[in-house]
Amino acid sequence: MSLQWPDISFQDRMATAEFRVHERAHIVVNSDSCNGCTTRACVVACPANLFIPTSDGGIVFNYEQCFECGTCYMVCNEEGAISWTYPEGGHGIVFHHT
Repeated sequence: MSLQWPDISFQDRMATAEFRVHERAHIVVNSDSCNGCTTRACVVACPANLFIPTSDGGIVFNYEQCFECGTCYMVCNEEGAISWTYPEGGHGIVFHHT
C-alpha cells in the first residue's frame, strides 16, 4: 500500500505553513566572508528568497521565514560564510496537513 499525497499546489501548501520564530537565528551569515564572494549562490538558490545582497558587498539574511532546507549551506563557496543549525526545539517551520 502506497501513501497518497493530496494534489495541492505549492502556494496552497505554503498557506498551511506556520513559522515559529526563535529570537536567535539558526543560520548566521558572516558578511566579512561574503565580501569576497562573486557568485552570490545563496541569493539565487534560496527557495524562500531570504538572502539579500547589500551595496557594500555583504549579504543580509532574514531567517524568520526559512524553510530549513539547507540549500544556502550547500551552495556557499566561501568557507565559514554561513553557519547553519536546526532551530531550537519547538521553533522553525511547521506544516499543517489537512
